[in-house]
Amino acid sequence: MSDTHTSTLDNLSHETRAFAPSVEFVATAVGKAEQYEAAKADRLGYWEDQARKVLTWDTDFTEVLDWSQAPVAKWFADGKVNAAYNALDRHVENGLGDRVAIHFEGEPGDTRSYTYSQLTDAVKQAANAFESFGIAKGDRVAIYLPMIPEAVITMLACARIGAIHSVVFGGFSADALRSRVDDAEAKLVVTADGTWRRGKPSSLKPAVDEALAKDGHTVQNVLVVKRNGQDVNWNEKLDKWWGDVVDTASTEHTAVGHEAEHPLFVLYTSGTTGKPKGIIHTTGGYLVQAAATHRDTFDLHPESDVFWCTADIGWVTGHTYVTYAPLINGATQVMYEGTPDFPNQGRWWEIIANYGVTVLYTAPTAIRTFMKWGRAIPDSYDLSSLRVLGSVGEPINPEAWMWYREVIGSNNGPNGEKKEHPTPIVDTWWQTETGAHMIAPLPGVTSTKPGSAQCPVPGITVDVVDDMGVSVGNGEGGFLVIRDPWPGMLRGIWGDMNRYQETYWSRFEGMYFAGDGAKKDTDGDIWLLGRVDDVMNVSGHRLSTTEIESSLVAHPYVAEAAVVGAKDETTGEAVVAFVILQVEPEEGEDVVATLRAHVGKDIGPIAKPRHILVVPELPKTRSGKIMRRLLKDVAEGREVGDATTLADNTVMTQIADSMHK
Repeated sequence: MSDTHTSTLDNLSHETRAFAPSVEFVATAVGKAEQYEAAKADRLGYWEDQARKVLTWDTDFTEVLDWSQAPVAKWFADGKVNAAYNALDRHVENGLGDRVAIHFEGEPGDTRSYTYSQLTDAVKQAANAFESFGIAKGDRVAIYLPMIPEAVITMLACARIGAIHSVVFGGFSADALRSRVDDAEAKLVVTADGTWRRGKPSSLKPAVDEALAKDGHTVQNVLVVKRNGQDVNWNEKLDKWWGDVVDTASTEHTAVGHEAEHPLFVLYTSGTTGKPKGIIHTTGGYLVQAAATHRDTFDLHPESDVFWCTADIGWVTGHTYVTYAPLINGATQVMYEGTPDFPNQGRWWEIIANYGVTVLYTAPTAIRTFMKWGRAIPDSYDLSSLRVLGSVGEPINPEAWMWYREVIGSNNGPNGEKKEHPTPIVDTWWQTETGAHMIAPLPGVTSTKPGSAQCPVPGITVDVVDDMGVSVGNGEGGFLVIRDPWPGMLRGIWGDMNRYQETYWSRFEGMYFAGDGAKKDTDGDIWLLGRVDDVMNVSGHRLSTTEIESSLVAHPYVAEAAVVGAKDETTGEAVVAFVILQVEPEEGEDVVATLRAHVGKDIGPIAKPRHILVVPELPKTRSGKIMRRLLKDVAEGREVGDATTLADNTVMTQIADSMHK
């Protein structure tokens, strides 16, 4: 057996389809092929040019990158810039005050729209209110809000005055909130009485009350938005209503420039040790990469596009591609508070039709859910306004990619008409740590391939290496690394720079590695294979769970699949699959044998699952990620671990019941 099986990922699956952009799309495309050449010829010069194109600087910078204290970078360090001014004020000053910035739709059907002028005033009021609480530059503000405009307003108000925001996803527990408040030493918490979820009021403030019940915290004020009208307990010492404080504040507030390396936000992400990592992003470089990638990846025409990123602001996707990049670029966007299936499974398509959404950016999990519900639902809506589709979160399997293209991207009306040229699909790879897109096709340049993020965005240096840090050849798999610093990169872990060094820079000398596997196809395009800790070692072969899941979903019986490795005395690990069926097998057919045979034929005998369990649902977080850790517990016969972040806490019980049956 070759030693390469222990140092690289086996590249077993093959996808040969490719779709070139239409002549019409290319003619008006924003991102051009010349950008790759310009960035290759002078990477720092390219980012210098982008920095001046996408931002208005209070103080111009003279140095693009200082890498002398690697692995901590300083981008545009002697420049000064204000994120809120760039997202709001300058558009009003340029005559775009009446352009809609945000169309908000609440789950119950209530709507609000903010023009750039109105949103600017609202952010100025919030900034004044925060300063009246004593919040100053460098102070931390914890945000525990649903997907409502006040979330974006709060983040931008913090950025305006130089306060550092720490958004905590509204689905997290009181303990999770308290740990993040304590780690960041937050002085202010902004929350709401609650939100709406599948037609029912869902509380938020009680979690804040519980989080702050024990003394020892640093919080001096809690600002509460009235959202769903629930009764709340009131702490006269801490609590203030948003309406009483923010809505009555002055709309006069002058934005001042902050150093490009001044921290913009801290966002906590899970860590292997169990303690969340507070990822630090600074202002200048982050905003440059966020705005440039938003413009190019989505072929943004701000004067006519309506952009919708479906991510929650509790995740980095919501930070970069809801709060910051769309507004810096002067775009109109949609915010939606609720779930995709309330009051019916066509809610998203109804929103797209109503607002004329042109660019949709969502997660593969959502796409696979829509596949399971059936194409008849989106086919009954007019989705002809869509012209670019995006994917984010986890690797998208080719079957879901093709469904996205053929059902959503080809829809030209509710009567079954099909577009002559389906919309391009841009699959994007990036992380909380990278701040913005790192690998993504340019829709007017790239011949896109189902399931592949394809190539680094201009100005980014990505590689796939073996265990020794040596680049692998085309057709081989390995570990995804970033070889050069990039503007949107994290600047450290809050309060623990040693952990930053150890987590991201210790595996390969001089290269950033955050735990993802990848492969290069014969053209050199990159295919993500998921987390390296989601790689199984079966008889010496390192197999990606992503490839086997994609194979299973490609079978017409399967709507969704999750694969884990379970300990096996003979092979080291064995493949165990959990599948949700979308089609009932023929009477008497052994669906497990059928699916095992399918994977064996599609990938190879080594990848055939030892066990396949048909389940009613898969354990997912509220952001849509499958919690394979819990499935691994089931596969190896252990008691299931912490499941508090699941969107549906009953799922693991359903899986256990399925096993017993």
